[in-house]
Amino acid sequence: MRIAMVSEHASPLATLGGVDAGGQNVHVAQLSAALVRRGHDVVVYTRRDDPELPESVVMPSGVEVVHLDAGPAETIPKDDLLPFMPALADGLERAFLADRPDVVHAHFWMSGLAAADAVSRPSLKARGGRSPIPHVQTFHALGQVKRRHQGAQDTSPGEREYLEPSVGRSSDLVIATCSDEVFELRSMGVDADKIAIAPCGVDTAVFQPDGPVEERARPHRIATIGRLVPRKGHGLAISALAQLVEEGRDVELLVVGGPAADHLEDDETARTLLALADELGVADRVHLRGRLDQQELPRVLRSLDAVICAPWYEPFGIVPLEAMACAVPVVAATVGGLIDTVVDGVTGRSVPPRDPEAIASAVAGILDSPDTGAAFGRAGASRARSRYSWDRIASRTASLYTNAVSASQGAPTRAKGSVR
Repeated sequence: MRIAMVSEHASPLATLGGVDAGGQNVHVAQLSAALVRRGHDVVVYTRRDDPELPESVVMPSGVEVVHLDAGPAETIPKDDLLPFMPALADGLERAFLADRPDVVHAHFWMSGLAAADAVSRPSLKARGGRSPIPHVQTFHALGQVKRRHQGAQDTSPGEREYLEPSVGRSSDLVIATCSDEVFELRSMGVDADKIAIAPCGVDTAVFQPDGPVEERARPHRIATIGRLVPRKGHGLAISALAQLVEEGRDVELLVVGGPAADHLEDDETARTLLALADELGVADRVHLRGRLDQQELPRVLRSLDAVICAPWYEPFGIVPLEAMACAVPVVAATVGGLIDTVVDGVTGRSVPPRDPEAIASAVAGILDSPDTGAAFGRAGASRARSRYSWDRIASRTASLYTNAVSASQGAPTRAKGSVR
């Protein structure tokens, strides 16, 4: 099958850790690579953000990345990209005319706008016995959820409020990454018969229990991992650390994510976190590590007693899977995809959102009972391997593509695994 991925701001070639570079980049890269391993041809179309980028790059995985001109060839915050989506659609139309895909899978709502526009162009519409190109959509984040949690801090363009639901309703298939997202999609007016679930995955060849372990400075070590933006909840982890220390536990906290370590002093969120740690009297126990690449992270994960995942909201969340795959217990807020991945009392502990006291209590239970922590770790590793490997996710996704292509050819079949 010839598969076109559209990911307008999240290139699989990007360096992770920036404000707009995170889980979506990993998802697109890993899903595409796993589909190639299954024998499919995958091309990822993304926006050129540097004039020096070549037109096309073939990754070691065999995935081709094509850079399309849409607006200035420079880095632009993703929330400012909407005016350039018609130009991206023009580029997609030209690309699809030259190399027509069997299915188009758009990632994020603006990619969906461009993809929907392109496949509906007269030049690409079904004619002469040719089937239309089905448009599959994954949102990764929903505007109505973002507004609910961020309020005035939400920088999304106002048009997102009505354009995003239109993308969902016009798509041939919407792939949600967790069960919580299904309810949000239905509230947006997306037909339940067009919704299916295929979660994010984890690279179980890289993230596994066995391997090098980083040395730690104190008897206990915990971490919070993710981009340095307030909604990731790193401050909640620092507050929980202060409570654990006050109760007499000798523990350190790593904050992993954001820019490279030598650029952290220029990061506003990093400065805010350090100020909070100083205010709470735990500055000597909080270590901002900056960005770590995917090969470094497992070594750090294996050194931990627990990972804290306390975002205000989270469309899915790959960090819990990476920790679980390394046999590390996870303390996770009950938001978004974390509700599906972390099984309370089995692979870790679930806690209410924005509750540092509950986080501290959950972590304390793991630190005070090594046998419990080890059992959580074993169960997490088993769950990650059996349910969330990228090869398993790719198999599921390819099956959904096949159904979408069949439907575009006139077969009146409902997408396998869709939600009523």
